[in-house]
Amino acid sequence: MNNRFRRARRLLPLAVLPMITLAACGGDSGDSGSADDCETGQVDGDLYLYNWSEYIDPELKDAFAAEYGVEVIEDNYDSNEAMQPIVAAGNSGYDVIVPSDYMVSIMIEEGSLMPLNLDAIPNMSNLSAEFNPPPYDPDGAYVAAYQWGTTGLGVDLTVMGEDTPRTWGLIFDPELSANFDGRITLLNDPRETLGAALKYLGYSLNTTSADELAEAKALVADAVDRIAAFDSDQYDELLATGETAVAHGYSGNMVVGIDEAENPDNYTYFVPDEGGTIWTDNMAVPFDAPHPCTAHSFINFILDAENGAQLSEWNYYGSPNEASVPFMDPEFLADETVYPSDRSKLEFITDTGDFETEFSDALSEAKG
Repeated sequence: MNNRFRRARRLLPLAVLPMITLAACGGDSGDSGSADDCETGQVDGDLYLYNWSEYIDPELKDAFAAEYGVEVIEDNYDSNEAMQPIVAAGNSGYDVIVPSDYMVSIMIEEGSLMPLNLDAIPNMSNLSAEFNPPPYDPDGAYVAAYQWGTTGLGVDLTVMGEDTPRTWGLIFDPELSANFDGRITLLNDPRETLGAALKYLGYSLNTTSADELAEAKALVADAVDRIAAFDSDQYDELLATGETAVAHGYSGNMVVGIDEAENPDNYTYFVPDEGGTIWTDNMAVPFDAPHPCTAHSFINFILDAENGAQLSEWNYYGSPNEASVPFMDPEFLADETVYPSDRSKLEFITDTGDFETEFSDALSEAKG
């Protein structure tokens, strides 16, 4: 991979907890406003960002802070299911959150997202028609697409061998994983982890069949003794430092982690042959955001063509920003890891309604 796309990273604590107190106090969330009167470029306080870890170039945060004369305070979560109840409960203190596609549907229905004032976000027009409006926000009223990518496996080829089979069986088949017991990580995410098991079984990751979910739950439970951690933050670093041999994770994080390893050629990332997840993350404003105008200015800032290019090349994820394409390196745009040409076996995670709790409960029970 071209070193142009490398970025400095730091090893995070294995258990990353959201710093709710900081945001709730600093954000003056009791004085939430309305976006109705916000104008382009207007700010009404500092920005409190609730995001996935290592998901924005620090230089972009610094540039926004300098341009608008505000501070950017960021807290992190490791799954949609960890973020959603904090925001839905109200008084979270956050101005911008980054929910995934299926979670957007849930949060719109429950009323925990603020409708966007599109007049204050003129750069929404930069988004590709594929993402504007997206199917999970069909009126284009609540979210702006942020990044998209896939979920698959990173493997250490020195342990697995160059002819490693591209299958979820590297996790779920005890015979295939016999040589690296205890050196596997799975995402700490109900839909992703049970989705991987469902794809291995030949089912849709959006099943609402109790029997199919039970089979997937049993696969995860049987694998627990071979799992080093259910982790959504450090999996790429653990792989690249040799602590694990197989890691379940997101394409961009995995590729960047591999690129920064001492011997990048010893590792690879792929979506298993059984298929996997394709996803889109989005910027949204909580229903009671304390600084909605700052939130809108930040969304508009990220949707700038050059800023969108910088975001994707730093993250190594696909950009939904069509206007960013001329500012991206051709090598990046041609990378199949970022922009897979064959998406036939990839599924978006969709909202399964009341069945969502079944996924959460199943993972908790499988982990023991």
